[in-house]
Amino acid sequence: MSLLPVAQAQARLFALAPRLATETVPITAAVGRWLAQDLAALRNQPWTDLSAMDGYAVRAAEAPGPWRVTGESAAGTANLPLLPPGEASRIFTGAPLPPGADAILIQENAARDGDRLTASADPLPAGRHVRSAASDFAQDALLLEAGSRLGPAQIALAVLGGHGAVPVGERPTVALLSTGNELVPPGAPTPPGFLPSSNAPMLAALLAALPCDVIDLGIVPDDLDAMASALDRARTADIIVSTGGASVGDHDLVRPAFIKAGGALDFWKIKMRPGKPLMAGRIGDTLFLGLPGNPVSAFVTATLFLLPLVRHLGGARDPFPPMSDAPLASPLPATGDRDDYLRAWRGQDGIVSVTSQDSAATAAMAKADCLILRPAGSPPAAPGDRVVILPLP
Repeated sequence: MSLLPVAQAQARLFALAPRLATETVPITAAVGRWLAQDLAALRNQPWTDLSAMDGYAVRAAEAPGPWRVTGESAAGTANLPLLPPGEASRIFTGAPLPPGADAILIQENAARDGDRLTASADPLPAGRHVRSAASDFAQDALLLEAGSRLGPAQIALAVLGGHGAVPVGERPTVALLSTGNELVPPGAPTPPGFLPSSNAPMLAALLAALPCDVIDLGIVPDDLDAMASALDRARTADIIVSTGGASVGDHDLVRPAFIKAGGALDFWKIKMRPGKPLMAGRIGDTLFLGLPGNPVSAFVTATLFLLPLVRHLGGARDPFPPMSDAPLASPLPATGDRDDYLRAWRGQDGIVSVTSQDSAATAAMAKADCLILRPAGSPPAAPGDRVVILPLP
């Protein structure tokens, strides 16, 4: 099986994974979710002309006055009477303008003696300090497109648009499976020959920022029957993610275990470094993603495949991390026959590649805040050259 380019592998993975069903949830439970349908406004915002400042509602053409102060308007007021010519109304921020008024004389520019009011500074054009009706959005206007992620600002917009509940994609369930005779649970003693199992906690931490439910199935030994049984039990999840055992060694049993459990492999081996031995397929209706066991490889492939897959299933319009370009602060060598995803950090003078790019170098990985994408066959790069970067979660 030839090495598959990253973009093709991502496209094939998504083709295996139809979006999950839609559910309607209270707006307070929708943060981080993706809209399943376009969201239109149910009301005008503002609902009428409102004051943007504390002061006096007046007719601008009558400036600089004098006016007689005859009324008052505060937020929550409605059905105000017409403001007669020559009169003004005391008004507060967010309050509706009385009919007839078209400007706000702010209190800093007002001179008042009893009920007599005059403007003490600056011209007063119509519309000054007025938030016009529907100037933010009008009823039936499109507020948010399907596939938009609902962050704090989008939640506020939906609520002001009149929505108390919204349609969103369901939360995917992700089952994590760690493989290897050498692994012990986090915090357990690690005698010679053993290794703390770090991949599942790392992947759970990566997934914590997304609207999904994570199940840790624990550690499975390098045993064909045990692995096949664990994969079969995990079918209730939307995605099964294994780490380790995905290469071609005598103890790399994930692929044969996946086949024994009834899985259908779609692709295996990606044209990238690190992360070449990634595999993907289905076990019945459940997606399967086999990540490499080295922590750095698992981290990079999860960033490029698992996280976008979860976003895709949940209904995201843009499931991939945004790419940008930035100057290098230090040189990079030419690349070989695979795309390189180099761990790096953003320094004052540009992007700095971490010292060690070894796929087991977690101390170096922990310093990184981005990946440098270097396509296969790239020539050496010098300081100041611009490179493509992807932010890390």
